[in-house]
Amino acid sequence: LSIRRQRQMCIRDRDMEEKIFMARVAEQCERYDDMVEFLRPILKEKGGDFTVEERNLLSVGFKNLIGGKRTAIRTIAAIEQNPKYTKFAGALTAYKRKIELEMQKNCQDIIDMIKADAMKSSSDIEGKAFFLKMVGDYYRYMAESAQGDVLDKARNGALQNYKEAETAGKELAACNSIKLGLALNFSVFYYEVMQDSKQACQLAETALQEAMNKIDDVDEETFRDAKSIIELLKENLTLWKEEEGENNIEDL
Repeated sequence: LSIRRQRQMCIRDRDMEEKIFMARVAEQCERYDDMVEFLRPILKEKGGDFTVEERNLLSVGFKNLIGGKRTAIRTIAAIEQNPKYTKFAGALTAYKRKIELEMQKNCQDIIDMIKADAMKSSSDIEGKAFFLKMVGDYYRYMAESAQGDVLDKARNGALQNYKEAETAGKELAACNSIKLGLALNFSVFYYEVMQDSKQACQLAETALQEAMNKIDDVDEETFRDAKSIIELLKENLTLWKEEEGENNIEDL
């Protein structure tokens, strides 16, 4: 490499390091809009070739960007159920709709960002499954409050990307946190969005059984990461199976 080229690469690496650092600072400040903006050029530059730590940072930024809006929508929906506030129904509905549209715009922006940059260059199996799952997640979040054509698009987008993530991560170990996280979120999608409790239970139960069969063979770090997701899968299954009069989830 020429000296000029080496210098350019050093400047680029230093700039990326600074943006990742500032994204962490923005996270500590709970400035998630800023966090995503710091990460946006990193995603464009690195594509899908993130380290695990960088992927997690990206995940935290995106999730917190819309997390507050999801909570706000649920809060307003609960207030709407209170008969005392019926006279404010119009104002509540308008305010909730405003937040829903903001959240849907954020979700679409995240989806577009991942598809444009991460999805075209992520080469390893784990990375590909991670980003496909992430796209499925943000379509699912859109579907939570969408209506009409937007709901159809969000529902179909989530289903397609979750299935592609499932295919991409087929060879991952049963206790891999991305594979387990996908099973958890995909099953929630079937239960909450598709209203298909049977498919939700089947998907979650299969992933849980496969993980339980292998959990004694994994290292401590994998066990720790897997255990928290396994517990969530079990909690969901316990709730869902109450509908069918069943409740016999094995303890870890």
